[in-house]
Amino acid sequence: MLYTESGQFSCRYAQDRRLFRLRQDRLGLYLLLLFAALGVPWLGNDYWLSAILIPFLVLSLAGLGLNLLSGYAGQLSLGSAAFMAVGAFTTYNLEVRVAELPLLLSLLLGGLLTALVALLFGLPSLRIKGFYLLASTLAAQFFIPWLLTRFSWFSNGNASGVISAPPLELFGQDFSTPVGRYLLTLGVVAALFWLANNLVRSALGRNWMAVRDMDTAAAVIGIGVLKSKLLAFAISGFYLGIAGALWAFTYLGTVEPQGFDLNRSFQVLFIVILGGLGSLLGNFLGAAFIVLFPLLLSNLAGLLPPGLIDSGQLENLQKMLFGALIILVLIKEPEGLARLWQGLRERARRWPLRS
Repeated sequence: MLYTESGQFSCRYAQDRRLFRLRQDRLGLYLLLLFAALGVPWLGNDYWLSAILIPFLVLSLAGLGLNLLSGYAGQLSLGSAAFMAVGAFTTYNLEVRVAELPLLLSLLLGGLLTALVALLFGLPSLRIKGFYLLASTLAAQFFIPWLLTRFSWFSNGNASGVISAPPLELFGQDFSTPVGRYLLTLGVVAALFWLANNLVRSALGRNWMAVRDMDTAAAVIGIGVLKSKLLAFAISGFYLGIAGALWAFTYLGTVEPQGFDLNRSFQVLFIVILGGLGSLLGNFLGAAFIVLFPLLLSNLAGLLPPGLIDSGQLENLQKMLFGALIILVLIKEPEGLARLWQGLRERARRWPLRS
């Protein structure tokens, strides 16, 4: 067998709650993080760092923010991009208007203010749920971009609402290069995923899952349903706010409120659905699918004879294939790509024995 649990026992609750209980899995994670921090900047070029890996990491973080709310707490939302916009514009204004404020502190404060905004839009969850809650959060998707465009103060006097990335300096080092922006994004995303892993395995995470499965039963056994729902909206908003700031400053460099439109919210939603609800790994898998599959289709289209399909039809065909593949994945495995990965791991644990 490739690897087994032989001799690896959990003697404490803390050990049993670890994300990776097997020594081989933990070693693999450490090696992956080491390669991502040292090997990727050395091997990757500017295109891969700026156009592939940074959006992949940021979208994974955005997917995590929505997954905490929908996958773990069971509260539906279509306002993800709006909360990302709040985080981006708040971080921008803190950097512009508060002199000498460290970049990481601006990100943290931007996430906290986004948490307050998300908490406000999460108040309807105390009385409604399901489709009606989805419609309620959709209001944020239309109101917040309009507000950011209507009042030019948010964009420091720019009437069009466009903002540009502030200096990306941290501990006296310049992170404006592609490698610097990648390492900054990687560090923030890794820290927040570690925090989320501990969060979902805490008492609050268990409360979220109880509310998701049956809120009436959760209330009967003494779980504060209303408190759990509001905390889910706030923490989800915190993650989405930081993801929005990273999307604006480490990936795009400049952004306008309409850059966080409804299409972006659907993109984050597809990441969660494809990756798997209630799965931390699923956010990475879903983001990889969203980022890499259109690139694969474009490269395959380049192999076709010139003039066979015009550019307009090619773009529509790519969208059709992309949508058809999403439907196929959901039919084949409704629990997402994370469940497929789990199945492969189980087979690897028994190999070469037959299941």
